[in-house]
Formats: sequence, structure tokens, C-alpha cells
Amino acid sequence: MSKRDYYEVLGVPRNAGEAEIKKAYRRMAVKHHPDKNPGDKGAEEKFKEANEAYEVLSNQEKREFYDRYGQAPGAGGFEGFGGAGGFGGVGDIFEEVFSDFFGGGGRRRQRPRAERGADILQSVEVSFEDAAFGRETTIRLNRSETCGTCRGSGGRAGSGPAECPTCRGMGEVRYQQGFFTIRRTCSHCNGEGRIISHPCETCRGHGRVPSEKTISVKIPPGIDDGSRLRLVGEGEQGRRGGPPGDLYIEVRVTPHPLFRREGNDLVCEIPVSFARVALGGTIDVPTIAGAAPLKIPPGTQTGRVFRLKGKGIADVRGRGVGDQQVRIVVVTPQKLTPRQRELLEEFAALAGDDGGVEKNFLSRVRDLFE
Repeated sequence: MSKRDYYEVLGVPRNAGEAEIKKAYRRMAVKHHPDKNPGDKGAEEKFKEANEAYEVLSNQEKREFYDRYGQAPGAGGFEGFGGAGGFGGVGDIFEEVFSDFFGGGGRRRQRPRAERGADILQSVEVSFEDAAFGRETTIRLNRSETCGTCRGSGGRAGSGPAECPTCRGMGEVRYQQGFFTIRRTCSHCNGEGRIISHPCETCRGHGRVPSEKTISVKIPPGIDDGSRLRLVGEGEQGRRGGPPGDLYIEVRVTPHPLFRREGNDLVCEIPVSFARVALGGTIDVPTIAGAAPLKIPPGTQTGRVFRLKGKGIADVRGRGVGDQQVRIVVVTPQKLTPRQRELLEEFAALAGDDGGVEKNFLSRVRDLFE
């Protein structure tokens, strides 16, 4: 079975340059890679065909031989996987073409980079009132800081780091997996290419030591449960000259026995006697800042909500103050004195047992179904 023309396989003209051939091969290899097309025999064959074509056309001597005789040196079958035709393995070809694409490009020593310190998340619990009005509090923070003995080097005084014997200073190790060479960060030196042969006795070679610090935190007025405050630079110390991380304070607000928060509004229920709602009057209502008067109109029904302007929570962004919603709950007495019972029975007689409530309700129900 005759092979397809290599230029046709890669989709390039016969006068294509090295860069154009490499670009065309990369496009074909990515499209038909076996890992991207599992179980697709057609894609696998096209992948092999593209490798074979690139293996010839990327080599000046093999390309001249192919252009002159129409076949590669030692042709007679596909030998691009390390066969007798003298071609290199597919893994070498793929690594050569994609080395610049994936940041490779040959053996070179990795330079340890400065690393930003890790962020820290810590919770603080405040009372409902402290969340409403704000306050300053302190927290104890456990974090790692630069070792004062070795100043972060991790080594004893007078000793320096040695080359990692596992990766030989490269910071990475290579594995052959099928056709391809896989690079991975060296686990022995964590990618630094160096190890501490004589570790510091204080930090045992880590360059950092555990530390406890007391930090002052300002709780802004109006903060809500679950909100987070960010303290820049109060996280873990950076490595190799990197900046420190940040500290995030998650605020947990203790529930209040009387008030419930809805946005910047406060909601509460106030029990009121039957006589008070029937006759009307003024009552003192508790607010987050103290008692405030509330006028109850005569005949107020249970469940009615009154709004006290500006008696809620200050907006944490400074956008005004919420209100307090007061829901009236009429309390029915469970025990009556003889005199109270006598007066209520007299009231019921004058009002017609239920004051016309049931009669009016039944009348409305009949209107719905007529």
C-alpha cells in the first residue's frame, strides 16, 4: 500500500520552510493525539502519519532524499517509532516541537522564585450589639514567621544549600511514559533544585517557625453575620523574599433574644393586651439603642406591623440607617378573675357575643359562592 505524500499529510507546499512545517505538524499532532481521541483508530493512524512526515521533512538530508526519490531513507514501512530506518522516537519528536509551546526547550536549571505567603482565614465572634455599633477587639493569630536564627535560609551558620541529588539541581525530574517524556517537580527538593545539608537547629531547615501574635481588629458598625474583613499583609510570611499573604477575619454574630435582622432593618414582636389594642394608647418599645414610644391606634389587630424610622442598623458602607419593624401580637389572658369574667361577659352581651366578627366573616364567605 503506497504512502501519502508527506507534504500533503501536513498540508504544506513543497517549498515550505522549517517554521511552517513545524507549525503544521503541531496542529496535526494536537488534533489527532491518541489521548484526545481514545479508541479512534483513524485518528491514531493520522497521528502516526503526521509524525512520520515531520520526521522526514524536518531533517534537511532526509527531506532532500525524499524530494529526489519520493521516499524516505530506509523506507519500507513506518519506522518513526524507533525502527530500523534510523528515525528518532516519537517522544523525542513531540518533545522537540512542543518544548517551546509548553515552556520547555532543553535542560536548564530552574531558579527558585519568590513565593507569596499563604492567606489565613480566622473566625471571630461578636455580640449582636457590637455588630450593630462596631467595636475594636483583639484576636490571637497562629502563623509561621521567618526564622530569626537562620534568617529564612534554613541552614546553619556558615553552611549553604547543596545541589539536590535527585534532580541534580534542575528542580524537576523526567519520566518516560509511552512515546512521551513527562516532566514533574522534584519531590525531594520541592522544585528548588537545592537541599539543606546542614539544617538550622531552630527551624530544622524550613526557614520559618511557628509564632503567636495578638492583632487588633476593628469591627465596623453594621457588619452582618458571615461577613469577612481583610487585613493586608497579616497572613503567612512569603518565601525567598516574597510578600506576605493576607488575613481574612470571618465575623460570626451572636443571635439576639429579641431582635432579628433583615438587611439593615430590625424585626421584633411585641405582646400587647386585648384592652390596649381595643382602646389604643402609647407603649414603650425596646430598640437596639433603648426604649422608644409607639402609639397604638384603637382597634389595632394582631399581626399589624409598625415601622420606627431610623431605629435599625447602620449600613456598613455608610448608606444610611435601617428601620425597626414592630409586629403587634395580641395576648389572650388564660386565667380570669371573677370580676374580669363578669366584665367580659357584659361586653360580649353588648357586642352580640362576638361583636359581629363571625357574622361578617360568614357573610363574606356566602358572597364568594353565590
